[in-house]
Amino acid sequence: MALIVKELVTILRDRRSRMVLIGPPLFQLFLFGFAATLEVKNVSLAILDQDHGYWARELTRRFAGAPIFTTIRSIPGMADIRPLIDRQKVILVVNIPQHFSADIKAGRPAKVQVILDGRRSNASQIVQGYVAVIVQNLDRDIARAQGLPPPPSVIVARNWFNPNLIYRWFTVPNLIGTIGMVLGLSVTALSIAREREIGTFDQLLVSPLTPTEIIIGKTIPSLLVGLLNGTVFLLISKFLFEIPFTGSLLLLYAGLTLYLLAVIGIGLFISALAQTQQQAFLGSFVFIAPAILLSGFASPVENMPDWLQTFTLINPLRHFIVIVNGLFTKDMPFETVLTNAWPLALIALVTMTSAVWLFHRSMK
Repeated sequence: MALIVKELVTILRDRRSRMVLIGPPLFQLFLFGFAATLEVKNVSLAILDQDHGYWARELTRRFAGAPIFTTIRSIPGMADIRPLIDRQKVILVVNIPQHFSADIKAGRPAKVQVILDGRRSNASQIVQGYVAVIVQNLDRDIARAQGLPPPPSVIVARNWFNPNLIYRWFTVPNLIGTIGMVLGLSVTALSIAREREIGTFDQLLVSPLTPTEIIIGKTIPSLLVGLLNGTVFLLISKFLFEIPFTGSLLLLYAGLTLYLLAVIGIGLFISALAQTQQQAFLGSFVFIAPAILLSGFASPVENMPDWLQTFTLINPLRHFIVIVNGLFTKDMPFETVLTNAWPLALIALVTMTSAVWLFHRSMK
């Protein structure tokens, strides 16, 4: 208890420490909550209308009426396409060829060329999907206007758990785990290294505290700070970003506790190995960057090679992202939460045990 109080006093007494624990996490949550998105909005496009017929004008009006396209340029000829894309003035060019309206009126297939900026591959694929929907809707209206049979099949999409595909509903809950990892590792990994640098680590080793008690004394303050930040993030997600929470708060806090213990265990292990705060900081950074990339936050784990998917099982952020997303939007049942919670407990047990063993070595 004395070590726990000492750690909390050390954190709370120093104004810079308080600012590090409160300011940057909140700033990161707001920044990434609004900026970290794979949605494609405010798209600029150019239209080369070589037909000037009724259906060409109708297609142009539909592009202009789509809220996703905010800037529409009309260009006179093919020579204007390359400069616009080369200079990234537009992400796509729609080329409506001659006889487009005439072919439609005659019942012949009419083609539309779409030229995309392949340098922005993800955005280009999404924009291509928008264009395909607009053209498909035009096809359906053309068939109705000419008394032709409608297309043989129509896809009617219904999105479960996130009906309007609001990307923030995915990113903000994930940020609870991502920022929590950065904060937990930063606080924990630097603690023992800081003790070594200022000369108080040897005092800890000769005190009546056992290595296990030292680990517990270093763990509980970081856990309390992590739970406090997690609570603040949860409230901001619910009331500011208006993300629905459909699951159990008890299961969320249980999963968050196991996740923080796993992260703190990794931080203590790094801190026990490091001799200086600089080494501890670099060790934390070496772990954080791959952990975020292999968590499923940036890209689905299922898209990774099989051997890499197996490697991600030792990543606590991967398991917590499943838990927090499931509890926010899907009311994940206890059995599914348990499936992703026991690996967190195992990671915490292994890393904490390793940290205690390293402390035992330091005392010999």
